[in-house]
Amino acid sequence: MTDFAKHFQKKSWIEVAEDSDFSLQNIPFGIIKNKNFAPRVASRIGDYAIDLLTLFEFGYLDKLGFNKDQFDNNRLNKLMKSGKNGSRILRERLIDLFEISNEELQKNHGHREKVLIPINEVENEMPIQIGDYTDFYSSIEHATNVGTMFRDPNNALLPNWKYIPVGYHGRASSIILSGTPIHRPKGQQKPNEEEPPVFGPSKLLDFELEMAFITFDGKPLGDSISTAEAEDYIFGMVIFNDWSARDIQKWEYVPLGPFLAKNFASSISPWIVTLDALEPFRTAGPKQDPKVFPYLEYQGDKNIDIKLSVELQAENGEPNVICESNYKYMYWNQNQQLAHHTINGCNIKGGDIYASGTISGSEPSSYGSMLELSWRGTKPLKLKDGSERKFIQDHDTITMKAHCEKDGVRVGFGEVTSKVLPAK
Repeated sequence: MTDFAKHFQKKSWIEVAEDSDFSLQNIPFGIIKNKNFAPRVASRIGDYAIDLLTLFEFGYLDKLGFNKDQFDNNRLNKLMKSGKNGSRILRERLIDLFEISNEELQKNHGHREKVLIPINEVENEMPIQIGDYTDFYSSIEHATNVGTMFRDPNNALLPNWKYIPVGYHGRASSIILSGTPIHRPKGQQKPNEEEPPVFGPSKLLDFELEMAFITFDGKPLGDSISTAEAEDYIFGMVIFNDWSARDIQKWEYVPLGPFLAKNFASSISPWIVTLDALEPFRTAGPKQDPKVFPYLEYQGDKNIDIKLSVELQAENGEPNVICESNYKYMYWNQNQQLAHHTINGCNIKGGDIYASGTISGSEPSSYGSMLELSWRGTKPLKLKDGSERKFIQDHDTITMKAHCEKDGVRVGFGEVTSKVLPAK
């Protein structure tokens, strides 16, 4: 196991603002392009993108076991074929290369100018070719709130909730990159229980504050991944906004669960933060009662202290922070989610994505959806401009941010943002 704490004291020869998500201790992975070059694999430090293809061509990544095709690529999937050990070796090399005492690249100004590109001069692309997508339902506060609203408050959680990490298979094709606008979805709704359903644009459009993890290639079909092995198969994490049409969902979800209410769009942040970068921010999760089955048992702290926020911005208005939550509230952790996903022999692949489900805390300000924040529309949110919101309106922009911070070190994800356009 890498000594993660050793990086906490390191400084970079590149100036990085104290409030930057992209410190030397982060070194995430993504895809960049601009008018001068085609999409390629990159990392980021401070306000600079690190062109890993050019860094490789200059010889700074020699003897690490990589080839050019893994960096000269518009997705990370080929690089991810090197697995956990490969991504760890690469990240360790980059941390070493940009550490203040290392002069290899620092003193070569010609190379520096080509490798380090101001972040405002590049565009991000979707970082991975997504194969399959699973959405879990792992926040006990969120599940309790929803169960209280729609069912018996005394039996808010369904009988299976504390025994299995509940999830469903979502739609991978409509996962989009931060900055991509969405159109309000259309579908059937049943606003009046005494009348037939109606068809039209969703009136109860919502966000869901989530995080997601992305896997390397897994085991063959028929084999399972244990909670102890899970982290060897997880590449890293992104912020995930799982857009939801509550009125469409209410009518369609019985008996097979969400369909059109979810498959129209989910937005992700562009930089994948590795589990190695997040390791120092591990924390204990909630006590699980009743006792879980042996295949869901785990050792050590598996939750992660990731501070989360959601901003709502009306057109021509200023951002309003409407939610502040934390990933550490999750009842079911990633290790358990992946172990449960594969216990029946389901095989996973590189680039598969697994969302956490809405992340809510115990305080109303930490609720991770408009459904909860406005309590099903009965408690409208007041914005700075005097307007109110029960759900998301056309031309509203939702921005989610996430970061970890400890002992003066910050490791973050940037943001995922998207504007809602009227229905087509």
